[in-house]
Amino acid sequence: MDCFSAAGGDVVPLILLTPERLSEWLESAAARDAAWVRANKFEAKEHTHLLLPSASGDIEQVLVGIGNGTHVFSLGSLPSALPPDQVYEVHRALGAGEANDLALGWALGSYRFTRYRDADPRAKLTIPGEASEDRVTAMAESLYLGRDLINTPAEDMGPEELADAADGLADRCGATCEITVGDELLTHNYPSIHTVGRASHRAPRLIDIRWGDKDAPKLTLVGKGVCFDSGGLDLKPASGMKLMKKDMGGAASVLALAGMIMRLGLKVRLRVLVPAVENSVAGNAYRPLDVIKTRKGITIEIGNTDAEGRVLLCDALAEASSEKPDLLIDMATLTGAARVALGPDLPAFFCNDDDLADTIRATGAEHKDPAWRLPLWQPYQKMIKGDVADINNAGSGPGAGAITAALFLQHFVDDGIPWAHFDIMGWNLSGRPGRPAGGEPMAVRGLFAMLEERYGR
Repeated sequence: MDCFSAAGGDVVPLILLTPERLSEWLESAAARDAAWVRANKFEAKEHTHLLLPSASGDIEQVLVGIGNGTHVFSLGSLPSALPPDQVYEVHRALGAGEANDLALGWALGSYRFTRYRDADPRAKLTIPGEASEDRVTAMAESLYLGRDLINTPAEDMGPEELADAADGLADRCGATCEITVGDELLTHNYPSIHTVGRASHRAPRLIDIRWGDKDAPKLTLVGKGVCFDSGGLDLKPASGMKLMKKDMGGAASVLALAGMIMRLGLKVRLRVLVPAVENSVAGNAYRPLDVIKTRKGITIEIGNTDAEGRVLLCDALAEASSEKPDLLIDMATLTGAARVALGPDLPAFFCNDDDLADTIRATGAEHKDPAWRLPLWQPYQKMIKGDVADINNAGSGPGAGAITAALFLQHFVDDGIPWAHFDIMGWNLSGRPGRPAGGEPMAVRGLFAMLEERYGR
């Protein structure tokens, strides 16, 4: 990352101000500076800033509005807004937690996707004194990886490339990575993954990462890795297909979370399962009303080939359940219904454990990474009952699409395993401080905070 600079040399102070602190600052400021602030009508509202010039016209300091107080995105807009030929420094005593948050927000606001073109330079920050550069870098680079994976077009991010990225992450973190490819999926009894991906010339595969002490609590992450979704024979319209390079956003999110876990050494036995496919159209594509078998033995009637994500995930969830993990989390860009209910910025999640759900909600809110719980409403099981098979992958009614998708997945999670399913957008439709438009691993920081509190380092 190139967003931080070593301390020393000429730096421009960042003065963090709430509206109340601004009033105090104005009382002690030089008359020229106070007049400048008033002339520019600076009120220290959140995500605002004002450059204060020196007598010679250089930038002497920057007033930064933080509204009611600091949080992780308080500095998120500044790397792209401030003159890039300067190094900046937070001019305030900070505790470790606050310093880490501010540094991470700066790093996230510095992100650019540079695979295909050079990026404009960004302003740099000296690491705040109490911040852990190792921690901030591990978290930011993990999220950068997730963003890069989602932003990369499907031509350059197919199942093989996604597997290579996962293998590279495993190698850097001292983990093992096993990849099951093509017809090997049938040999090893992953029929649903093979079925969804078989129509593409890019072979489907299952990515399996393992890391950590074998005696530590078992944590398993499962991520949907549909590298492009045409909808299959139930073909999407152009408007629905345009953003489908992001349909592996669940995989990118769990890889980002896994990177944080491994690099920061949480005390877990981690397993990451990512079924990676392209849902394509060809003569051997699976068809509406086909019945397919699954690893668990449950049969699925295909009500819609564009509801492929849940079909893809069921074999991975069944395999995850076979080890009886202490906690199972899956993440997927699964349904438009979740976006209709909650919009693009707020991920939905479902959970079979009330205490776990409460912790996820509270920790996410605390870390400005919220998720909203929706119910696993069991009466809707009738909506996914198959006519000629055990279950149908498309709900029979016009509503509750996110709920019926979650209920479908629950069939493949063994009783007694604490499980949370995240239905995410994986994309910022517009930019916000620290969250530029484009690919976005979602709920990752909140989940990491919850896991760190639960399992420690």
